[in-house]
Amino acid sequence: MNVLSLQHVVKAYHSHIAVNDVSFDVKAGTIFGLLGPNGAGKTSLIRIITTITGADSGQILLNGEALNNMHPNEIGYMPEERGLYKKMKVGEQLVYLARLKGLSQHDAKTKLMAWMKKFDIVSWWDKPVGDLSKGMSQKIQFIATVIHDPKLIILDEPFSGLDPINANLIKDEIYHLKQQGTSILFSTHRMEQVEEICEDIVLMNKGKVILSGNVNQIKNDFKEHLFSIKYQGKLPDNIETLGYEITTHTNNEIIMKGSQGDKSNHLIKALIDSNVSIVSFNEILPTLNEIFIKKVESSNE
Repeated sequence: MNVLSLQHVVKAYHSHIAVNDVSFDVKAGTIFGLLGPNGAGKTSLIRIITTITGADSGQILLNGEALNNMHPNEIGYMPEERGLYKKMKVGEQLVYLARLKGLSQHDAKTKLMAWMKKFDIVSWWDKPVGDLSKGMSQKIQFIATVIHDPKLIILDEPFSGLDPINANLIKDEIYHLKQQGTSILFSTHRMEQVEEICEDIVLMNKGKVILSGNVNQIKNDFKEHLFSIKYQGKLPDNIETLGYEITTHTNNEIIMKGSQGDKSNHLIKALIDSNVSIVSFNEILPTLNEIFIKKVESSNE
């Protein structure tokens, strides 16, 4: 089942088309990456999904229902630009935001205190928001985003300003929410984070979708048939007659490139027959960052 479905969504500001015929689905209980360079249309799209603005045309479904003004209570949104009121106390601020999402005063305090204990920040309850560090503010914003148990959570650069320990803390909570059936729409410029936590992605540029699908499948589709071989011993003199080009040779490692459809089995067999001791043999898949750059550059041509 899809928790979110976009069908031919269009949004224009005067003569600029910010979102141009965008369609994709976010499956329930998955982490989905919304990617693209600055100006790609990601923020415009998020503003439409959260009903801050409306689409000019197309349809958006949340759990099979056309998006309406009641749906924001089923969505948690953590924007890149944080929106905490600096003069309010942390607890007062969180209760206020939880009440806006429909929680009672009692339920809000109970659930917030549980989250504060989980993040080991109970002592900050009565301190001003303005005294928070960027990382601490990030934790508070995350709690405010998830406190009402939304079905869909939209996180825009959620790890910005966090040290590795606190980044892992937030990451663990994202995984936990996913296991509970929550869907996460994750927007970031950090492709290594996308590779680590996202199952599916959509890549936008200039308002259009230029790539979408499963992360592992996309990486496999863009592979260049490169193999890294670490070895001990002497390579056979005829190794380049096996149909593979040596692109790099450093110390006891070579990187070889084959053609599409080539099988690596005969290469491994030839190395073993030559009494070369293979330490490791790995196919090199492109990173999402490399794919991102290649697709965006080609779509700009």
